[in-house]
Amino acid sequence: MTSPPTGRLFPVPGGHDLVVSRTFRAPVEDVWASVTESDRTARWFGPWEGEAAPGRVIRVQMAHEDQVPWFDLRIDACEPPRRLALSTTDGPGGWRIELLLSHSAGRTELRLVQHLDTTDGIGDLGPGWEYYLDMLAAARDGRPAPCFDDYHPAMKPYFEALPTRADPA
Repeated sequence: MTSPPTGRLFPVPGGHDLVVSRTFRAPVEDVWASVTESDRTARWFGPWEGEAAPGRVIRVQMAHEDQVPWFDLRIDACEPPRRLALSTTDGPGGWRIELLLSHSAGRTELRLVQHLDTTDGIGDLGPGWEYYLDMLAAARDGRPAPCFDDYHPAMKPYFEALPTRADPA
């Protein structure tokens, strides 16, 4: 069983930001390591290779997708342990995402922000990010991985309705 979707959609100049978040009882540095160290990203998303630095391109594998594809990912910004901005033009449309971490009272919040030019396909994107962040939580807690079939198509209507429920604040 999956948790209810956390995704929210915010209008921004030139498009929308899709924000999906998770909170962990862990130091921010430990959560940062889970999203930046290849041996740890391999547990929930996939491994990466290359020389990681702002302006550089690394190769990332989506280990939990059909045919386990590799793709190029540009590191647009890296501000440890608070912000990682990434982009790609591989595949249709490309991605522009940020991982934003904040820490308070023994908890670290991870917000994944996908910058969207259009909300086309949000019914597929949102459940995918919910799945991957739950994969991260399961990997960190030593729990079995969730099943993607529990996310899509079940969460698709929630995400397709987000533009009408968006909170601009």
